[in-house]
Amino acid sequence: MPAAISVKAVDMFCGIGGLSYGLKMAGIPVVAGLDNDPSCRYAYEENCKADFVHADVRKSSYSDISSYFDGARYRVLVGCAPCQPFSNHTTKAKEFRKNDSRWNLISEYLRFISDGRPEIISMENVTPLGTKDIYLKFKESLRALGYHVSDGIVQCEYLGVPQRRRRLVLLASTLGHISLPEQNRSQPITVRDSIGHLNHLVNGQASTVDPIHFCSKLSPVNLKRIQASRQGGTWRDWPEELLLKCHKKSTGKTYTCVYGRMSWDSPSPTLTTQFFGYGTGRFGHPEQDRGLSIREGAILQSFPEGYQFSRSDEPLSISKLGRHIGNAVPPLLGEAIGRCILTHLESIDEDI
Repeated sequence: MPAAISVKAVDMFCGIGGLSYGLKMAGIPVVAGLDNDPSCRYAYEENCKADFVHADVRKSSYSDISSYFDGARYRVLVGCAPCQPFSNHTTKAKEFRKNDSRWNLISEYLRFISDGRPEIISMENVTPLGTKDIYLKFKESLRALGYHVSDGIVQCEYLGVPQRRRRLVLLASTLGHISLPEQNRSQPITVRDSIGHLNHLVNGQASTVDPIHFCSKLSPVNLKRIQASRQGGTWRDWPEELLLKCHKKSTGKTYTCVYGRMSWDSPSPTLTTQFFGYGTGRFGHPEQDRGLSIREGAILQSFPEGYQFSRSDEPLSISKLGRHIGNAVPPLLGEAIGRCILTHLESIDEDI
């Protein structure tokens, strides 16, 4: 980034810092992240070297973060509101959607934008959001505020993330047209490429080298099930006595998205907050008879192997770490977004 460009970024809904870390890898100074989950503070501040602002966006305003932009010519506001309300599963449940307080967080993000008018905006979320009225109104409102808006579906495996993860990405600028990340359609990074070098783990074991490289213990019946599973296969590979009752019903026979092993030579499936559970997706290790470890999940999300998720003196909670990592923006997606922003700012700066 040319020294003449003065830019600072603040990350809304920052979590443990996947997006912030990626932006910093691209060369954008991230000065703060805001989130309502205080358990994310250590990972965010330790890795991103930026302030963690513990706050609820619904009870905050742009004025609460405006000082972080002091001295910057260009202000970048980025954010990934919690995606669960917009997933295919939850949007089918009308009661869930109506009662979920997170549904309107995009409107709260728009309120910050409207009050502060930062030069650059970015947002990332699940693809079903792209057809929802709340998102279409969000884009209309940005254009009414004078933003040039670009949005589209990005496949993370074509950005170097070893995972099939399709995301809706929006970039907007008051300065002119801004482009989305270019996707390299060459051979994606595979599970073997990313986690094949890690220490062998026995079911329920933790590595003596890396405390985050640990996995949950399978029940006796699930241990038999994974032993009967093949790479890239489904529960249809099992003998009759290992099938669940739902698999024998007509309504469950076509549902093969759970109880499977990953394939060494492909990207992983889309990670969720339950990626450490063998029965919650196709998250079985390709060869070892166990589910994914926390470190493996983090690497498949493109976090560097040295990323610190927990204090050394803090008891490790697999559910908390799984939630933190599964909810995160893959850092390599963040880096790709950051490069788009810098390319845009460099072209604007040259014209001034």
